[in-house]
Amino acid sequence: MTRLAFLRGVPLRMAQAAAAAAGLAAGLGLYTFVYAKGYSYLSSDPEACVNCHVMRPQFDGWVKSSHHAVASCNDCHLPQGVAGKLFTKASNGFWHSYYFTTGGFPDNIQITPRNLGVAETACRSCHSDVVHALDPARKPEAAGLACLRCHGAVGHQRD
Repeated sequence: MTRLAFLRGVPLRMAQAAAAAAGLAAGLGLYTFVYAKGYSYLSSDPEACVNCHVMRPQFDGWVKSSHHAVASCNDCHLPQGVAGKLFTKASNGFWHSYYFTTGGFPDNIQITPRNLGVAETACRSCHSDVVHALDPARKPEAAGLACLRCHGAVGHQRD
């Protein structure tokens, strides 16, 4: 049996153990991805957001909201551009999985500052005809105003 060039000097047992560990990690990762319906997050279907039971209130609120007919989760929670969308989905997917697996998320889930900025940008983009009046360059007193400070529940209506 010949060894591959990059394995020269590595004992056979160590190479086998490393291959077994890599195979186990890949298999466990694939199983988890399928079990957790990770593939559904690659779509833009809002139902994917309720794969985790903690998102049910946000989904139910969105169904009742005025935005239901015009915007889905991705419209408000992902930035424009393919790279930004992929980065945000990958980052959020990793951290959501991590915190849901370890139980380290608060009962009242909170949006991160970065994701709050993404949502704020989406509000301003869709409602540009209204918010142009709040442009700090035109109205300095509008600096620091945030749509979601007053309208935080608009996309996720609460009973």
